[in-house]
Amino acid sequence: MKNNLQQFKFPRYRTYSWIVPLIILLVLVALWEIWIQLGDIPKWQLPAPSAIAKELVASWSLLLHHGYITLQEVLAGFLIALVSGLLLAAAIVRSKILERAILPILVSSQTIPIIAIAPLLLIWVGYGLASKIIVVALISFYPITVNTIDGLKAINSDMIAMMKSLGASRWQIFTKLQIPTSLPYMFSGIKVGISISVIGAVIGEWVGASGGLGYLITYSQPLFLTSRVFAAIFVLSVMGIGLFALAGWVERLMLPWYYAEKRAKAINQQFNQ
Repeated sequence: MKNNLQQFKFPRYRTYSWIVPLIILLVLVALWEIWIQLGDIPKWQLPAPSAIAKELVASWSLLLHHGYITLQEVLAGFLIALVSGLLLAAAIVRSKILERAILPILVSSQTIPIIAIAPLLLIWVGYGLASKIIVVALISFYPITVNTIDGLKAINSDMIAMMKSLGASRWQIFTKLQIPTSLPYMFSGIKVGISISVIGAVIGEWVGASGGLGYLITYSQPLFLTSRVFAAIFVLSVMGIGLFALAGWVERLMLPWYYAEKRAKAINQQFNQ
């Protein structure tokens, strides 16, 4: 037993999991830079990473201004999608009639390209923030709703039977059992939704806007300001990664028991090996 404990090593996957992707990213950027410097590629066609970095420094105030507009659209639209998605998921799970009536419509709605809806929203609500917020809400709504529905349904029937035998009402089963069990599923949908919400904001700005990073990209392309386009894309990527990381941090804060269980399983697997 003592030898087993001495040989056992706690898993360090999470501690160093970011190193390999970072190394790969740095290698790709270096190869990109070398390719541009050695090749005869026009700067307006594909700028080097060093040129993009210079553009980030030179246009930081412009990127910050338009990035703030895009972030407003993302947060407002995502909040609407989160509240409406959670409420609809709870209603669908608690009502078989609603599930049969709404769930097929919800699934089939995803066959409609969001890029086709965006121009109609401009006609209906105008060029202001409202149309972009609606696009963000529409694109974020589905993963949040569907993942929460799956979580609310992923309940052990034996646990439900035990709670009923103890006299628990449907509301108590829902609040004490179904909601806590569904939280990991819900956060999976939240992390997906908040990541693609950035895409929704950019789509709305492409169709028609007077501000935002999507608007800045559309404005810069005809002027062959390719470095600025890549700089805006970089800011959008950082925004999406940051929002995803924020959702993950909130998940860890709210679900310590879930991650403690995952760590315990990882330790048991390592020990059994």
